[in-house]
Amino acid sequence: MDVSEDAPAQSEEPDGQPVKDTGEVSTENRFDLASLVKWLQALDQGLSGVPRVSQFSGGASNITYLLRYPDRDLVLRRPPPGTKAASAHDMAREFRIQQALEPVFPRVPKMVGLCPGEEVIGTPFYVMERVQGTILRGQAPREMNLDAQLARSICQAAVDALTELHRISVKEAGLSDLSKGTGYVARQVEGWSARFRDARTWNVPSFSKTMAWLAVHQPEDLASCVIHGDFRLDNLVLAHEDPRRIVAILDWEMATIGDPLMDLGSAMAYWIQASDDRFMQMLRRQPTHLPGMLTRAQFVKRYSQSSGRPIENWAFYEVFGLFRLAVIIQQIYRRYHARETHNKAVRHYWLAVRYLNRRCLRLIDAHEKGRPATAGASL
Repeated sequence: MDVSEDAPAQSEEPDGQPVKDTGEVSTENRFDLASLVKWLQALDQGLSGVPRVSQFSGGASNITYLLRYPDRDLVLRRPPPGTKAASAHDMAREFRIQQALEPVFPRVPKMVGLCPGEEVIGTPFYVMERVQGTILRGQAPREMNLDAQLARSICQAAVDALTELHRISVKEAGLSDLSKGTGYVARQVEGWSARFRDARTWNVPSFSKTMAWLAVHQPEDLASCVIHGDFRLDNLVLAHEDPRRIVAILDWEMATIGDPLMDLGSAMAYWIQASDDRFMQMLRRQPTHLPGMLTRAQFVKRYSQSSGRPIENWAFYEVFGLFRLAVIIQQIYRRYHARETHNKAVRHYWLAVRYLNRRCLRLIDAHEKGRPATAGASL
């Protein structure tokens, strides 16, 4: 039984409304549904029958599916097809981190089961409970009535949730073994530089000046804590009844033990504000440009005040975040360039990589000349 046999064009909520951001499973992402059903029933005998399967459209990294039973919704996560970075798409690691965090940080989905091998659907995968709520993507839902006051409150809640995550005791969470000790910043600069070199295609710049600048200007680790690695508004699930309350944080693929300001810098790379140029606006995946949304400088300032951590040398973290984003986009694009995926949505990603190279160079130049780079770009 192929997954497409029981996959509707779009799933529905209990009230008959469609589940947003879901659609038919694409040809290259189909799997053996009968094999999955057998595995799920062995794991939980309460799961009877065959679920309706649809694919979430958000994201271009791991593939995420909705498994819809009559009385229960599950979510399945698996790696994409094609060549992957050696440390990327580790399903067992992503599963384990969320499972460990649940008792001490109740903003993670409940894990259901992990299949670390390829024997069931052809790749490792894990299954978790679906958390219902509102996710802010490119545009806020019309029915949400997102005015400036609510937008600001949501941003403040996001800052506070990140601060709360960074305060978790690594030892209490049982995640100490993920730490590689001091030198996290240096490992990140070296590691992401190597990833870019491995993923580079002929039509993108070398980033040689940016990588050299990061290597020279890297600070010592500020602290060591649990970091998310992909903290964005579109990875936050907001309560339907009160969008100011964050009920879950999704997509823990890049979570680890590391420097909190590196986490903050990576988050701000996605935080596109109203004053950014037209091309940057084209990269926007969350409505951080709307009236009331915090600017990057305001977000960073609130984080500093909330966490009690002074933020110095912000230019480094900002440039690193943009470079890291460029590497992520290039890794995705490389799979298309190598014909390992036929997802036409990523065919122009090389243009974004070129733009981010120019943005990094502008920030570096501004830092070296002691002036602001762009409106609202730096502290």
